[in-house]
Amino acid sequence: MIIEETGIVTKTEGGMAKVAVEKKGGCEGCAVKNACEAAGENMEIEALNPLHAREGQRVRVAMGTQTYLKGSMLVYGLPLALFVTAAIIGKNIGEAYFSRMSPDTIAAIAGFTALILSMLGVRTWIKRVETRPGYRPVIREILG
Repeated sequence: MIIEETGIVTKTEGGMAKVAVEKKGGCEGCAVKNACEAAGENMEIEALNPLHAREGQRVRVAMGTQTYLKGSMLVYGLPLALFVTAAIIGKNIGEAYFSRMSPDTIAAIAGFTALILSMLGVRTWIKRVETRPGYRPVIREILG
């Protein structure tokens, strides 16, 4: 399955294009809606431009659903899972080996350390794969 959006190319540079796509109703309920590059009623996404679309052209942009879900799980799910796991392990270690400190304090330190490290890892992963065609939206059609 493929997620498709239509939008207008606002800028091109090399093999990439910035495309302003109309915000959908789902944006209102999204927890990270403010993280998107919003421009009024539109949001701007960066897409591969194999068709050499020019500024002002209306285009169809596509991204694989599996890629979207995989990215979402890595960006949101992995840090959360590591945070919870590290907090549980930290609490157990605190109870067993640190009698002078509260196990909850050890759990918090372990959890937040794992959260920060996992977010740094995710950021590194994103930088490494962001230009790969399989992880970027692609302009599939020039509509006009």
